[in-house]
Amino acid sequence: MAKEVKTGLVGFGVVGTGLVQCLQNNQHQIDDRAGIPIRLKTIADLDILTPRDADTSGIHLTTDVNDILNDPEIDVVVELIGGTGFAYDLITQALNAGKDVITANKALLALRGQDLFNLAHKKNRLLLFEAAVGGGIPIIQALRTGICSTEVERIYGILNGTANYILTRMEEAHLDFDVALIEAKAKGYAEADPTYDIEGHDTTHKILLLSQLAFGCQIRFDDIYREGITRLTFFDLQMARELGYRVKLLAIAKREGDRLDIRCHPALIPLSSQLAAVNGVYNAMVVAGHPVGTVMFYGPGAGGPATGAAVASDLMEVARQIQRGNQRRNDYSFDYRNLAIKPVGESACPYYIKLNVLDRPGVVAQVTAVLAEQSISIASFIQKERREPHEAVPIVLTTHEASESAMELAVEKIATLDSVVERPFLIRIENLQ
Repeated sequence: MAKEVKTGLVGFGVVGTGLVQCLQNNQHQIDDRAGIPIRLKTIADLDILTPRDADTSGIHLTTDVNDILNDPEIDVVVELIGGTGFAYDLITQALNAGKDVITANKALLALRGQDLFNLAHKKNRLLLFEAAVGGGIPIIQALRTGICSTEVERIYGILNGTANYILTRMEEAHLDFDVALIEAKAKGYAEADPTYDIEGHDTTHKILLLSQLAFGCQIRFDDIYREGITRLTFFDLQMARELGYRVKLLAIAKREGDRLDIRCHPALIPLSSQLAAVNGVYNAMVVAGHPVGTVMFYGPGAGGPATGAAVASDLMEVARQIQRGNQRRNDYSFDYRNLAIKPVGESACPYYIKLNVLDRPGVVAQVTAVLAEQSISIASFIQKERREPHEAVPIVLTTHEASESAMELAVEKIATLDSVVERPFLIRIENLQ
């Protein structure tokens, strides 16, 4: 039986630094609860000279990842470099070398994960990824083991701290999107290229992984409807508030018989809901099913300390299984159920519609006539005063429940009306029931 679990870390950035800090600051607790000492033997990174806020005394620093892959003493490889190319090769080589693997790489697992999970099973190794979703929130562990007896009906939530921070600041400080994004970059909450966060890619990666665990099926990233937050303005958030809602970038997955309704997009959610109170860089996920009912997971969705702690929890799981012997158990299955992805056009919900129109008689009648042609009924109507002569007038409508396909047909026709100066902007309204 092993006397200690030796670990190699690839990637010494923010999360890697957080992991080192966690292992050092909580060493006695981690070792006691793991049942065997966990030792970080080697760190590989392209930059090993820049000082980090972590003590690396006694740890071998290298720029060559082969120092980890070819070291027979190293039991576990922690991949924290990101990307879907080199990281894939690294994990493949580690598993083939008989090493267990821990990763925080949600993009890799969402796009190429099935091959890696199959290889881990073939090689009888662990592939753990608690840190890939929700930072320090133990949502993966909960779905793997904590509530695995529950028949999950739906899972939804706020899964990206950058987008949530931007929306929070837009509403609080009366900012439009571009200004709030600049502020988020200045504070370190947004990357230099924030596309993955603001266009919903990151959120979609995460809801894919959560849904595979929750519903036991394989899902293709390209089958998930995705929409980002870049078209939102302070006016939209202001109108949402006036109507009793708040706008969030929402990930949603609902099982409907043998189909799965899964998507990522901005949504108006009731101010009375718990998710509406989730602000700043925080994340929250709701899981609902039988017999557990509805449970909510909330906490910091990113950052070195929180995400590093999640990696450490996976290291402890590896250590416990090493103590039990050579047989590994990943405690998840993505292929016991075959669910088709529901086309987004068949989804139905109420809608928020923003129009900019010329102030002419009969404009509203034209718009409502188009909606009526698609059997879409209006729930509320708000018209704001124009600020300048000849300026377009903003109109906001909300509808009763309508199908996505009917709404899209209506929008296409409304956009062709002479009095409508730009394409109508839709936001779905989710009651979160």
